[in-house]
Amino acid sequence: MQFSENWLRTMVDPKMSSDELSHLLTMSGLEVEEVEAVAPPFSHVVVAEVREIAKHPDADRLNVCQVDVGTGTLLNIVCGAPNVRVGMKVPCAMAGAILPPGADGKPFEIKVGKLRGVESQGMLCSARELKLSEDHGGLLDLPADAPVGQNFRDYYQLNDLKFTIKLTPNKADCLSVLGVAREVSALTGTTLVTPEIHPVAVTLQETLKVNISAPDLCGRFSGRVIRGVNAKAATPDWMKQRLERSGQRPISALVDISNYVMLELGRPTHVFDLDKIHGDLDVRWGKAGESLKLLNGNTVSVDEWVGVISDDKEIESLAGIMGGDSTAVSLDTQNIYLEAAFWWPQSIQGRARKYNFSTDAAHRFERGVDYATTVEHIERITALIVEICGGSSQVKVGPVDDQIVNLPQRPAVRLRTARAVKIIGVALDDAQIADIFTRLGLDFTQTVGEFLVTPPSYRFDIEIEEDLIEEVARVYGFENIPTRPPVAANAMLIAPENHRSLFTLRRQIADLDYQEVVNYSFVEAAWEKDFAGNDMPVKLLNPIASQMSVMRSGLIGSLVANARYNLNRKLNRIRIFEIGAVYLRDASIPDGPLTVAGYDQPKRIAALAYGPVADEQWGQATRNVDFFDVKADLEALFAPKVLRFSKAEHLALHPGRSASIECEGQFVGMIGELHPRLQQKYDLPLAPVVFEISTNALQTIQLPVYKEISKFQMVTRDMALQVKQSVSVQDLMDVFHHEAASNETCKILQAVVLFDEYRGKGLEFDEKSLAFRFSLQDTQSTLQDDKVEAAMAALLAAVATKFSAKLR
Repeated sequence: MQFSENWLRTMVDPKMSSDELSHLLTMSGLEVEEVEAVAPPFSHVVVAEVREIAKHPDADRLNVCQVDVGTGTLLNIVCGAPNVRVGMKVPCAMAGAILPPGADGKPFEIKVGKLRGVESQGMLCSARELKLSEDHGGLLDLPADAPVGQNFRDYYQLNDLKFTIKLTPNKADCLSVLGVAREVSALTGTTLVTPEIHPVAVTLQETLKVNISAPDLCGRFSGRVIRGVNAKAATPDWMKQRLERSGQRPISALVDISNYVMLELGRPTHVFDLDKIHGDLDVRWGKAGESLKLLNGNTVSVDEWVGVISDDKEIESLAGIMGGDSTAVSLDTQNIYLEAAFWWPQSIQGRARKYNFSTDAAHRFERGVDYATTVEHIERITALIVEICGGSSQVKVGPVDDQIVNLPQRPAVRLRTARAVKIIGVALDDAQIADIFTRLGLDFTQTVGEFLVTPPSYRFDIEIEEDLIEEVARVYGFENIPTRPPVAANAMLIAPENHRSLFTLRRQIADLDYQEVVNYSFVEAAWEKDFAGNDMPVKLLNPIASQMSVMRSGLIGSLVANARYNLNRKLNRIRIFEIGAVYLRDASIPDGPLTVAGYDQPKRIAALAYGPVADEQWGQATRNVDFFDVKADLEALFAPKVLRFSKAEHLALHPGRSASIECEGQFVGMIGELHPRLQQKYDLPLAPVVFEISTNALQTIQLPVYKEISKFQMVTRDMALQVKQSVSVQDLMDVFHHEAASNETCKILQAVVLFDEYRGKGLEFDEKSLAFRFSLQDTQSTLQDDKVEAAMAALLAAVATKFSAKLR
């Protein structure tokens, strides 16, 4: 929202400087982003009148002018402007004037000098030379009543500032100069002077029939027929000046008046060319297949989600957003239909964004515009049209046709003084709160310690008690709220030793040469189908982008996207991880402080490794990372816990190179190479290895327990077993560990590892040889051969019984 400070001070003029006013607005929640002078500094420029003009004796394109600057003596000034004429009022820079810098960046000083032999005692100025605009087609032509000799900066109100404020979405009532003035008046106690609105005399009984077919779109529609306007009338300089300083480009008188009232009062209106309307108007929702050419030249298709104003032939306007080209006013327009309406905010929200543009009207209507003043605002616009576009002909004004079908109900909102004191932290009493509500123009009834406030029709941001508390805090002044340290019981809680924080996990994964990434929880629906087989993901009602329309139920898709991003930038070694929440449908989840009914939001850890296992170096040969490299990283993360890996299939993983992960008998995640189908679809030259596990399994750790270190020598034995190829190493390891735990003979078993696998000559086609190394030790005595052999025999008998394994 941009506006002129001088314009604001016509409504409320507090006794404070511009800097103080800027600070006041910012501290009340209307953040002032920028304060900019409307014109750069210059001096000794006055309003002058051209009295005489003569041709320059030595230059066809120059004129010698006699100029009255109010000093009693005419100045001789040489001028080459094509539009100079006798009697013209124009800015004149006298000798000694300092004008704004030119292309060289240096201020330009006016001196008495000669041009082609004729003395020039000053310079007649264009708007561009004074840096008021880029118009350099001629001198700046001032109105005939401009007082000769007056300082031009004072006459043109150039000692003015442009304020640009950044409004939060709830402060729609401040999207006008009047709205900001209301705030300043409430904050400072300065009297508010609102624009005077007087009904215009009705001289015409004509009305245009309007049917409101969609009360959920339009709650109130006011309109008026006006005939005999002069659309070619010039917009007054004062109006153009205020429009320009508010960021609006003057177009024509009728359009400028509509824009001016929008900036002044906050209500967008629309002016139709009455002669271009076919029959009656109908306010309704659009229909599939309909289209409309807009004022900006774009042709858009509408549907049942978009509100429109149509006549008997075609659509004439996008409701609350932009008018149509077919009924646009032009310089030839003589008869108009003036419209002011209340559009329900929810019926406008998102519609302009649907067509990839934004308008001042949509920006205001989707936040809420005063529904009680449509008639008054039509009267204000009518008065300006009669004044400016009246011309020599008699303008005929019809009655206001005001239809009210569905207005918001504004129930009173309760505020408890005790609650306000608790939230704000200041000991306010009923009298102070009552004074604040009075200054804000809020109607209220009061009992001891309690207020019932009826929100005004222009305040759509007051719905609950906290909204009123915010208003009290704003007007009281955030700066006046004392800064105090919080007072609360401060118990130093010791973190449990058997629990690792997510921060610790991040450091441990980073120590394994992975880099953390942080991705959106919003993902493409296609990712959910590809990586999780999820055909019913949690969908967003209002996604920020079409490719971010659902909530993720896994992390792997995001990591694959990160890998592609890095590969496209020539990084061939990628090791990344993410810790984040996933979102799953679960009807058993109740509502709670940290839960939403029907949805589970567990934390997970996922990682991806791609490319060489290590950076290129002379010390080891280059090879690509494989399943077992990432498996080793996982085991290091879980140590001293022992993981169990079982062959398993997953939609996103290679069928023969993936496994489920179990810890202490509980399923915790999956590991494997990316499925070749997805590798091809997402254009990856190599298959990355990924894992995704629950954070709960990693965060829970075992406390260290003292265990006596044996003083006796460890014994190792090797055993090569011949088994069917369908028997997995994990199955054999499970049997060995079970025997060590349950068989007294095998208690001396300390560790077992696989060190060789053989398939080929000497074995059947469906057989393989697996060689294990067993470490045996007794903490109480030196092991004897018979005890070792008994343990080895028991282990062999166990796998022989279960898997028909035999010694090779």
